[in-house]
Amino acid sequence: MVVAKIQDQITAYKQWLASLREHPNTWWLESVQFFQDNWNMDTPNPPQMLDACFQNTFTRRLWQSDSWRPKEIAMLFYGYNPMMMKAMFEDLMNETKEVDMRISRFLFGMDTLLGDYKSDHPTSVENNHYHDDYRMIALYLAFRYPETYAAPYDLPTFAVTLERLGARDIPQVNDLPRFFKVHRTLMTFLEKDPEVARLFQKHIRPKHHYQGKNLAMAVDFSRFVAR
Repeated sequence: MVVAKIQDQITAYKQWLASLREHPNTWWLESVQFFQDNWNMDTPNPPQMLDACFQNTFTRRLWQSDSWRPKEIAMLFYGYNPMMMKAMFEDLMNETKEVDMRISRFLFGMDTLLGDYKSDHPTSVENNHYHDDYRMIALYLAFRYPETYAAPYDLPTFAVTLERLGARDIPQVNDLPRFFKVHRTLMTFLEKDPEVARLFQKHIRPKHHYQGKNLAMAVDFSRFVAR
């Protein structure tokens, strides 16, 4: 990425933030707070816990739509094979291991569970676990470690952002680790200008939105660039 292009976009982003009466994306941080309040790997009722983690008073479109139901399937699999799902999530959240390998193992586990579930329930209409586009996996990681990982993830938007910021290698396929790395880099640039944080923070409500360090502003900025 070209530093001058990043700085130019930050200037434009500040102007946009200053023009807003209500920010359209701060509800992301409400979802982070729900997750932080409810995540518990040792719960006696994992499906209920997972459902409680993914809530929002504004919208639930981050994890469900008419044709995309990853949370519902994860809850289904948690009821079907709780030991395997717990092991998969423990591995995915293990920060001592490389994130790309954790993501790969989680996807392999979901593929395995889908095959096993179909074998045990031959009349089931479930043919997809909805995690192989990486959107839900990004949410799991970003909601658990919001200071390290970014979400929501969208490859076409990410590619446009990189192109407009002067990156040479534009991804043609999903690359979630790079998405995380780029947003950590963008956050570094944003943090060098206190005015950006001030303008963003005026839309954050205490006790409603997550208050800890997070990359939501970096994702908001990159989506602004793509627009």
